[in-house]
Amino acid sequence: MSRPCPLPPRRPAHSPLRRHWALDDDLVFLNHGSFGACTRHVLALQAALRSEMEASPVQFLWRHYESRLQPVRVALAAFVGARQRDVVFVTNATTAVNAVVRSWKLRRGDEVLTTNLDYNACRNVLAECAGRAGAKVVVAQIPFPIGTPEEALEAILRAVTPRTRYAMIDHVTSGSALVLPIARILRELEARGIETLVDGAHAPGMLALNLKALRPAWYCGNLHKWVCAPKGCAFLWAREDCQANLQPAVISHGYNTPRSGFSAFQDRFDWAGTFDPSAWLCVAEAIDRLGGLLPGGWPALRRHNHALALDARRMLCAALQVDAPCPAGMLGSMATVPLPPRFQAVGFSGKAAPEQTRLYDDFRIEVPFVSVGGLRCFRVSAHLHNQIEEYAFLAAAIASL
Repeated sequence: MSRPCPLPPRRPAHSPLRRHWALDDDLVFLNHGSFGACTRHVLALQAALRSEMEASPVQFLWRHYESRLQPVRVALAAFVGARQRDVVFVTNATTAVNAVVRSWKLRRGDEVLTTNLDYNACRNVLAECAGRAGAKVVVAQIPFPIGTPEEALEAILRAVTPRTRYAMIDHVTSGSALVLPIARILRELEARGIETLVDGAHAPGMLALNLKALRPAWYCGNLHKWVCAPKGCAFLWAREDCQANLQPAVISHGYNTPRSGFSAFQDRFDWAGTFDPSAWLCVAEAIDRLGGLLPGGWPALRRHNHALALDARRMLCAALQVDAPCPAGMLGSMATVPLPPRFQAVGFSGKAAPEQTRLYDDFRIEVPFVSVGGLRCFRVSAHLHNQIEEYAFLAAAIASL
């Protein structure tokens, strides 16, 4: 039987910067990491683009599509430290993972490496493609709680065998919110002849990226999360020597219709049939506007969000009397916190934990509950629209459940 819900603690005031977002006034939004949230300015730009597209569809989608997309791609490439010819837009990171993994030339007996902290949708892509080829998915067991980044690296390397051909490694894990030592992981796998797809779904905007220096085989990232672009906006980067055999999830005109000034990689990915490209066309403005909200630009924004995530975790762990499950250096703009012992034995079925539903229904708090290796936790996100009082409100609400 659930405990009766007491009167809620005093609701927190909003951050002064929250006015830039279109979030409900009564919502305590601590789950930016799931689907992000657009700023009002970007929403207005997307609405204007859609109106223009519907007013003259052929002009917008046929005559002017490339000329409008290319400057946005150039801005994105600069933001992630890449050459523009190595970058394409996709609708989300899962779409990019599908494109890359389905392009691998797997053979019977090959092994594909991932970790126990990967994203379920992407694990499913590995399982499907490996199963069709008679290959095997090997899962490295990264501990959680974890003491050092080296533990993650060592767990991954222990799972490597002479049959390992490819790896898919998260830059920032989803449920556990760990920033993995991806550069070191890449160099170690590269030295063993293993090409790696980095699932950087959470990284753009959370972490400073320099893909030319990082040098994986493939890298994908969402832009609707920490960059606050509209939903349906992500990118795929491929090292030049890994582009020739890379096919999009949907093959369309670009397969045999080259364009002057574009790489064959871009020809294949830029057009997958009629769709609404307005989300992609908002990316440059999203980067520019969000980077202008603090005097120090994007570096200051990333420092602010990281510091707020650390302060929030420190306060939540103290209030709930639980231990932090990872060092501060393995966090970006999210933190996963174990629930107190009285919640650990609670079982449930369905899409959301009962406590998550109660927090939303009773307190209008949006925060995800996750299970990592059997440990029940919740994950908080930190962005400019948040402030520390919201996490104190969450701690009091959890204590009251």
